[in-house]
Amino acid sequence: METFIIQSKEAVKLERHKVNSGYRTKKRQVFLIGSKGIPANYGGFETFVEELTKGQKSRRIRYHVACLAKDSIRYEYNGAKCFHVKVPGIGPAKAVYYDMAALSRCIKYCRARPEIKKPVFYVLACRIGPFIGHFKRKIKKLGGELYVNPDGHEWKRAKWNALIRRYWKLSEKLMVKHADLLICDSRNIEKYIKKDYKQYRPKTVFIAYGSDTPGGSMSAENEKLTQWYGKNGIEAQDYYLIVGRFVQENNYETIIREFMKTNTEKSLVIITNENKKFLQELKKRTGFEKDPRIKFAGTVYEQELLYKIRENAYAYIHGHEVGGTNPSLLEALGSTSLNLLLDVGFNREVGGKAALYWTKAEGNLAGTIEMAEKLTAKEIAVFGEKAKRRIAQEYRWEDIVDRYEEVFLKYSS
Repeated sequence: METFIIQSKEAVKLERHKVNSGYRTKKRQVFLIGSKGIPANYGGFETFVEELTKGQKSRRIRYHVACLAKDSIRYEYNGAKCFHVKVPGIGPAKAVYYDMAALSRCIKYCRARPEIKKPVFYVLACRIGPFIGHFKRKIKKLGGELYVNPDGHEWKRAKWNALIRRYWKLSEKLMVKHADLLICDSRNIEKYIKKDYKQYRPKTVFIAYGSDTPGGSMSAENEKLTQWYGKNGIEAQDYYLIVGRFVQENNYETIIREFMKTNTEKSLVIITNENKKFLQELKKRTGFEKDPRIKFAGTVYEQELLYKIRENAYAYIHGHEVGGTNPSLLEALGSTSLNLLLDVGFNREVGGKAALYWTKAEGNLAGTIEMAEKLTAKEIAVFGEKAKRRIAQEYRWEDIVDRYEEVFLKYSS
């Protein structure tokens, strides 16, 4: 049911006066392109857009959010103008089509409203590089700016064949070339951009991805939690935990192989999406199904339940090596006391001295697990305190929203 507000003639005249006198031009119009949209159901970029709009403080910014959908409706959410972009099912090219269609809609919207001055088009990820020059010329005609979040190393992901990897690398290069500003959520990504694309003299800024330690009221006796434990045959503090996408670059094979070498009596619980092909490959290569300690537990979407599962783990094992700041790592540091992280720049940047680190060298992770088994409760608690402090000091959404607003308003005066 729609609500209609009937305005007086005086109110209508006032609104027109505000527009004609340049009232609307005082707001920086920021178009967010590349997430699947809000309300956020999953995904790092979706959560970012949700938090950015929900936590907005400045009244000098107006957000517009592109949303992937099967229709073309418009609505308002978190004070942002949201619009659906209808995209056909065309396989891997769907994401490229979506970004281009969304960016076209945003440019058209601004072109029809000359009162919009200096709009920002913030594109999340580097999917449309071969076409961005065309869009950049249109953006410049509007007096706008193109901002890009380069995300992680998409061209390194094992799921892509050689041809697609070359496309992603070229696309990244061209997005960097044409961007007026690159907003990197990892200092390591920022260094990489500046080094590998120094010929373009890229202008960059670092703004971290966020994570607020959620806590929660779920008790240790909660029925959902006890049922989940019973279903998977585990108990609190008696399992190592992995949470993440079930893909090769997250090093599931290394983690499983190394865990099988240990003498720990604890379980290895894996919360992940289903990928039957990859699962069968892992069975052939590792024979993990013969080890009763290794348990695939499917997915858990309820955030309070997932937080409690993380909190009650003996330790979290993080094997991600492609990309920048990983949301699941931030969530682990905010909830799990002991974290064992793959020793790559991205993970060290986030974990600092609040975690233990392992490498892919044979026997290294097994040795790290054996070391973890010998830690006292007090030593584990110290790691947990450091991890939560790190999240609170470096990765609060409130601070990140402040930083984004500062950047978006920089050229608006």
